[in-house]
Amino acid sequence: MGQGGEPRRAQPRDGELGAAVARAQDGDETAFAVAYRIVQPGLLGYLRGLVGEDAEDVAADAWLEIARDLGRFQGDGAGFRGWTATIARHRALDHLRRRRVRPRIAPLEQDALELPGRLSTHDQALETLSTERALDLLRSLPRDQAEAVLLRVVVGLDGPAAARVLGKRPGAVRTAAHRGLKRLARNLGGQGAAQEGGEGVTDDGPRTLGEST
Repeated sequence: MGQGGEPRRAQPRDGELGAAVARAQDGDETAFAVAYRIVQPGLLGYLRGLVGEDAEDVAADAWLEIARDLGRFQGDGAGFRGWTATIARHRALDHLRRRRVRPRIAPLEQDALELPGRLSTHDQALETLSTERALDLLRSLPRDQAEAVLLRVVVGLDGPAAARVLGKRPGAVRTAAHRGLKRLARNLGGQGAAQEGGEGVTDDGPRTLGEST
């Protein structure tokens, strides 16, 4: 059970990840490479959502810090995902401050919206999206909702872990993720209506992409 009463979402390789991190802390370079291979895809997907085409450079900076401070980490595989996401987010925000632009949602990796775990109605709607439509819809979200979805879906963090990364309360992150996924499903419905009837529906229903709420 995670903090805030929410069951912790275990990722398939968290056990392997935790063991690799423990060995890496004892100086096993091969184990560190294993941890990198497990964590990097989700981390890179998250960073692509924040800094776009600069994600690989920011990820490289983040991994330098992760390697430098590895001895300070205490926790299991799931905790390591959250710790690395926090470091990556700090490096991304530093990068964006240097560019003097606000974080924005940019193209993600192809498998960024593979939703894990138990699915709700709006999650099921997302599963039907083609990759390109999914990415377009994700880019339409407000920043807080988009980051919550990225951390929960792409990185695979549970609510409390995502909240620690964002410096918010777990309830606020859960709400943002829920609203983000609901808005994605609503926009998907709006696209369907536009394709069938030539226009989206009114303020009482789904909107087409690009409309504000």
